[in-house]
Amino acid sequence: MTSQRLLTAYTWAFLLFMFGPLILMILSSFNDMSPPSITEWRGLTGKWYNFFWVDEATLRQDPVLRVLDRDRFVACFGNSLYVAGFVVPVSLLLGLAGAVLLTRWRSRANGLLWWVLLSPMLAPGIVLGLSALVFWGRLGVNAGLFTIIMAQTTFVAGYPMLILMARLQRQPVELEEAALDLGASPFRVFRRLTLPYLLPALISAGVIAFMASMENYNTTMFAKGGSCTFATEIGAMARNPNGHPPVINAVGTIIILLTVVFATAHAVLSRKEARA
Repeated sequence: MTSQRLLTAYTWAFLLFMFGPLILMILSSFNDMSPPSITEWRGLTGKWYNFFWVDEATLRQDPVLRVLDRDRFVACFGNSLYVAGFVVPVSLLLGLAGAVLLTRWRSRANGLLWWVLLSPMLAPGIVLGLSALVFWGRLGVNAGLFTIIMAQTTFVAGYPMLILMARLQRQPVELEEAALDLGASPFRVFRRLTLPYLLPALISAGVIAFMASMENYNTTMFAKGGSCTFATEIGAMARNPNGHPPVINAVGTIIILLTVVFATAHAVLSRKEARA
């Protein structure tokens, strides 16, 4: 076997390993069977998707769907959006501050500062969740959405910082120095030069921060107290000893579809911008 054939076989094996479970999940979300299965097919159905908007009478007629708490699931999803509404902007501000500091401030302490700012990303999520729970508990703050926001922000801010640093390192510093020499204030230079240059990276960083907040489980699980989020509720449903409900497969399929749509739209817009 030549090296090219070996590489091709490895590539196909890797793709099968990565996307095979996703394909099986999508197929089982249309199977009228619970727990989800591919080997045993009981008919094509879309009721696992209808779970979120079907009327209450129809919902109670189904032996699988009627045991699920739809109102709680929707409320947990709303909690995730609420948390992300705070985590994303705060993470962007902290990440922007860290990126500007590390790329514009020249000091021997940059290496140490780099590791300090990135250390939350390297720490286990359990440690971050428990530390936030203990810290805010000592201050008299009960575990809930606030502690989730604080715990998530500590590590989510690292993603925007890395993205914005990569963008800032490509910006010619001479432009800022020339503007300062011509009498512009540092704030005006940042607002008129740096910020517009960072806008595409800020959008990308915001999307990644939103996704990291929505899907986070480990940190959120230990900081949530009696609250719930989209990820923790799905985790609770998946721990069903009788097998998880196919509604989870339907939710996963919708997430995959939205990801593909947004990724395709981003690629098309980036290509149009490059041509312009």
